[in-house]
Amino acid sequence: MKGKTKKMAALLMTSTLVVAAGCGGGGGGTTASTDPAKTTDTGGTTETAAPSTEPIEFTFFGGDASPNWTGMQDAVGKVITEKTGVTLNAEFAVSGTDQQKIALMIASGDYPEIIFPKGETSKLVDAGAMVDLTDLIDKYAPNIKKIYGPYMNRLKFSKEDPSIYTIPTNAMVDQSYFDAGGGFEVQLAVLEELGYPEIRTVEDFEKALKDYYAKNPTIDGQPTIPLTLNADDWKIMITVTNPAVYATGGPDDGEYYVDPETYEAKLHYKRPEEKEYFRWLNHMYNTGLLDKESFTQKDDQYKAKIASGRVLGLIDQNWNYQEAENALKGAGKHERTYGHFPVTLTEEYEDHSFVDIGNGSGYGVGLTTALSEENQIRAIQFIDWMASDEAQVLNNWGIEGTHYNVEDGKRVIPADVQDRKTNDNAAFSKESGIGLYNPLSVRYGDGVKDPSDNYYTTNYPEQITANYSEPMKKALAAYDATTWKDLFPDKDAFPVKAWGAAYNLPAPSGSDYTVAFQKSQDIVRKAIPAAIVATPEEFDAIYDQMLNDLEGSGIPEMEATYTQLIKDTVEAWSAK
Repeated sequence: MKGKTKKMAALLMTSTLVVAAGCGGGGGGTTASTDPAKTTDTGGTTETAAPSTEPIEFTFFGGDASPNWTGMQDAVGKVITEKTGVTLNAEFAVSGTDQQKIALMIASGDYPEIIFPKGETSKLVDAGAMVDLTDLIDKYAPNIKKIYGPYMNRLKFSKEDPSIYTIPTNAMVDQSYFDAGGGFEVQLAVLEELGYPEIRTVEDFEKALKDYYAKNPTIDGQPTIPLTLNADDWKIMITVTNPAVYATGGPDDGEYYVDPETYEAKLHYKRPEEKEYFRWLNHMYNTGLLDKESFTQKDDQYKAKIASGRVLGLIDQNWNYQEAENALKGAGKHERTYGHFPVTLTEEYEDHSFVDIGNGSGYGVGLTTALSEENQIRAIQFIDWMASDEAQVLNNWGIEGTHYNVEDGKRVIPADVQDRKTNDNAAFSKESGIGLYNPLSVRYGDGVKDPSDNYYTTNYPEQITANYSEPMKKALAAYDATTWKDLFPDKDAFPVKAWGAAYNLPAPSGSDYTVAFQKSQDIVRKAIPAAIVATPEEFDAIYDQMLNDLEGSGIPEMEATYTQLIKDTVEAWSAK
């Protein structure tokens, strides 16, 4: 799934509580001076003075991990502070801990001043912790209004509560996709040796892995692995369970399948066609093509196998294994990197990776009641500056003369910088700060140009293809494609989803819902691996028992609650 890349089921996991410093609430931050912009009434219009750049520190919590965070001492962070006066005393979730951390905030009443809560917004709203941003945006955020103008309805919290509590920052506006980052992946070396075969169904995918494996039982002296999966914690959704939806012609709505006509939501595992997808994985396991450690290995072990170059196939998103693939590139093993294919169970299905979900919905950044009213203004002005053209270029491209140059009016990334971005991305990100501030950055997506006729982002066709290795270019040419996306159905093949992407919606916060949802996850995460590693004769009994279990524990009522959420969302977003 896109970048994508972040799912509802990940929001309700349990793991060890991690409590770190720097997330205190209180009196509006450690402030040298607070001088919010003054407004002047000029007969029906509001003129806003330039925001203050006096030093101010805000506490911040991010619901995604940020291992390369430097306390804004990276190159981009220093410029942000110079331009706005803002520094962030920041804390970030460790994988799987955002729910527990936010629960602790609610219990203590001690909130960060700025927060990116991912799917926990509803709980914070119920606790009275979130500030309604509607008037603040209207008075002090011209850049946000410019970007989201046509989509402001999608920022409203719910049908019953039209307040704006978060501004979406993980969903880029007017996004175009020029390359594929998901699907089923096959090593370029496999494709070349087999003469670039058609890979359209799971049968095609299986045959390619099987044929190459038979000829190459080892790679660089290590046993070849035809296919491995990553079931470590919430990653099970990315490589094991969500692909069942795509492979059977459904769009990604997290743990649900939403009927496009009735908007009825149900756990997607209940679709009969998905049972057949998991039966295929059971077949792969029992024929020795699926890694026996798929359900016991940790995330780092999964990536280490990929980085060794001996894993022939993946079913994943490139953001989830990018670090390992970058290691292959750094070692010059470009033939061991991967192409992407829109594989489905049979040809009757179409991959929905690029279905249009519309604009303006997604996890976002908000302000809490820990801020004084004056500092609420200063904070929204900071977030608005992050949405400015200047800040979008800074956050996406870096600093002119250091990370990019302007040649004949066009921004160009020097070869040595691009090499570092590709082959030493973690160190480059930590040093440059490029991409680290996305949770605070309301922004345009790939394919949108700024007033200088340059793209806001560095992901555009010419840049993408320029970065391809020779083995990658050769493989794409063999499939008569410019990028891997050319092999996938385009968004025009499907109607726009009226509810966006369900995994981006704020989940219901009532205990009846959350307890039932967690129970469904406990059932699924135990039963699906068990069914895959069972003998073929045992598969049906295990899967059918799972379906039976999913009819109890308040789960049908949970699905009904979510169905109503989808219907209310469609109604609210359609309002004039």
